[in-house]
Amino acid sequence: MAEPAEFEKQRERLWGIAYRITGSVADADDALQDAWLRWRRLPDDRAENPAGYLTAVVSRICYDQLTSARARREAYIGPWLPEPVVTEAGPEERATLDDSVGIALLTVLERLTPAERTALVLHDAFSVPFAEIADVVGRTPESVRQLASRARRRVQAEAPRRTVDRAEHRRTVEAFLAAAVDGDLAGLARILDPEVVWRTDGNGLVGAARVPVVGREKVTHFIGHVLRAFVPGRTRLGRYDVNGAPGLVATGTATGTAADYSAAVYAFTVQEGLITRIDCALNPAKLAHLDLAALHGPQ
Repeated sequence: MAEPAEFEKQRERLWGIAYRITGSVADADDALQDAWLRWRRLPDDRAENPAGYLTAVVSRICYDQLTSARARREAYIGPWLPEPVVTEAGPEERATLDDSVGIALLTVLERLTPAERTALVLHDAFSVPFAEIADVVGRTPESVRQLASRARRRVQAEAPRRTVDRAEHRRTVEAFLAAAVDGDLAGLARILDPEVVWRTDGNGLVGAARVPVVGREKVTHFIGHVLRAFVPGRTRLGRYDVNGAPGLVATGTATGTAADYSAAVYAFTVQEGLITRIDCALNPAKLAHLDLAALHGPQ
């Protein structure tokens, strides 16, 4: 059996690959579990290059997952967003944001073909050689090079511009939070870009806008509607990192029991001190991996 410690050394990197390819926490977890089972069955004499072997295995699993998920996502109700990764607010000494895992970029990656997305993630984010990616997607190295180049051009054209300065992003999100808590819609409007876009992912399971809301006036009005739904004492809005960038999580409960908690996760795109995009994850299936009681805090 291959050495378990070698797998653990690669776990964080492998999960990062899996999440960026699939956009799903659950699928990334499943991919690592499958890879772990394969690794355990591998004879020691075939485990000479753990990083290369495990990268290939996880990438193939995720490529297959992504291919099979296409039909389901085409039937999705309303905007589709990746499952958010929510963590405690990150250290301020980390000066820049990791653009490769941002919600906005992952949403653009969703528009690529599975082969394009896999090639771009592996090569540009994890420096995997084209020859090794070719084995994953069943293409020639030159074909993979072209896939990655085409995907890169599309991402550069479609991904929203955003600051990579963590401090600027944090200041803007905190200004949004302060205005929201005060119910100051005029203050909110001042930090929204004129062409701001609000997207809500609910898949028809919860009340959510099924088309993007566009423009400062419309988004401000929509936020006012959202704020009116907050119940004092039962709804909490807290600062968290969402996919590595400062964001917000709203949690609510009617009874205080674990089964009763609901949540909304907000990710922001910021450019020159203005919010250009707000992505709101509401679909309960995409928040199932979160500990909502812990996020909500003590009663």
